[in-house]
Amino acid sequence: MAEAALDAVRRELREFPVAARELSVPLAIPYLDEPPTPLHFYRDWVCPNRPCIIRNALQHWPALQKWSLPYLRATVGSTEVSVAVTPDGYADAVRGDRFVMPAERRLPLSCVLDVLEGQAQHPGVLYVQKQCSNLPTELPQLLPDLEPHVPWASEALGKMPDAVNFWLGEAAAVTSLHKDHYENLYCVVSGEKHFLLHPPSDRPFIPYELYTPATYQLTEEGSFTMVDEEAMEKVPWIPLDPLAPDLARYPSYSQAQAIHCTVRAGEMLYLPALWFHHVQQSHGCIAVNFWYDMEYDLKYSYFQLLDSLTKASGLD
Repeated sequence: MAEAALDAVRRELREFPVAARELSVPLAIPYLDEPPTPLHFYRDWVCPNRPCIIRNALQHWPALQKWSLPYLRATVGSTEVSVAVTPDGYADAVRGDRFVMPAERRLPLSCVLDVLEGQAQHPGVLYVQKQCSNLPTELPQLLPDLEPHVPWASEALGKMPDAVNFWLGEAAAVTSLHKDHYENLYCVVSGEKHFLLHPPSDRPFIPYELYTPATYQLTEEGSFTMVDEEAMEKVPWIPLDPLAPDLARYPSYSQAQAIHCTVRAGEMLYLPALWFHHVQQSHGCIAVNFWYDMEYDLKYSYFQLLDSLTKASGLD
């Protein structure tokens, strides 16, 4: 009896992403040719939790004309920034039976630019990606080149951004599949970013496992060691690489349908809270994103229920 009930729950969970996709998930990310009004943004995109790519939203930013690797060298080359360093480009990702965080190095931005321009070498893969408002805290000299927030989004969401982050890295730097509790406005200033997306409703098909957290350490010789973070609790993370999924191990993922999109210079991706995303980039891509804290409303509670049922039913 109990097993039959559990099977029924699993069946409903497997059917839920399909039904949700038919009702509200786009086959491709739609484009807007201009920024929406606050009302349209809230009504057409935030409330239904639907992503879009917005063109002509950054035209008034001086950064769009100014920002290049030589400009960054001249303006902030001597400024020290926090740089994530990994042996393979994957920071905050599952490696073997560990969830591994990057080695963090403080380097003048010119050192990163030397590597990006092929003038110098550095062990591993470099990525300026520190996500605690690193633009205003580490690179305040660049602030005059852009707006401190996205006015129509701030008005729609009724708040200012929680963080404004600056991103610069090599093509080998990859962001593993994950989700955030933020409404994300991701602005590409130079180069392009490649996003692989899943709606929150795909959760029953996306595996999570618990991992011992570890951090890469860079030795004097330039090799990497992995050191366990013994004081930290285990970290739930997605073990699957969506570009080369191990379907023998995670067969349910074959039923998930990824949406691919490329965000080019001058474009802004609205990535709604709780959407799963995996990110790659062109070499030397420069981007800024604005994180607005999500509303912990009924939509959030429904996702937590979906997450809990997926775990409890053993679909994970």
